[in-house]
Amino acid sequence: QAQLEESGGGLVQAGGSLNLSCVANSPFYNYAMAWFRQAPGKDLELVAAMNYNGKEIYYQDSVKGRFAISRDNGRNTVYLQMNSLEPEDTAVYYCAQSKTYYYLTPQSTYRYWGQGTQVTVSS
Repeated sequence: QAQLEESGGGLVQAGGSLNLSCVANSPFYNYAMAWFRQAPGKDLELVAAMNYNGKEIYYQDSVKGRFAISRDNGRNTVYLQMNSLEPEDTAVYYCAQSKTYYYLTPQSTYRYWGQGTQVTVSS
């Protein structure tokens, strides 16, 4: 069973940047990877996803142009570079490994999840 561990969260002022990392304890080169987030009192939502080879990428509309997902299959690591952060980006961010090599948006299509890392953006 794969285990995922996120890091890189923290407190940042609006307009700042953070780079989240997620390391898996086993190879994930055959699987799509994604970042989800859950803000207080809100549902879990998909932020960004990438298929197994990095050639197809999804971004939620609210983060397009500000966030960038990337992966290093040799290091079993997926990243989320977050720029121009806004208070509305405050949430716990989770990385997830898909059940397949291509990404889908429903959270039910992801098999393994990290514990999450808190991102807080102050105004």
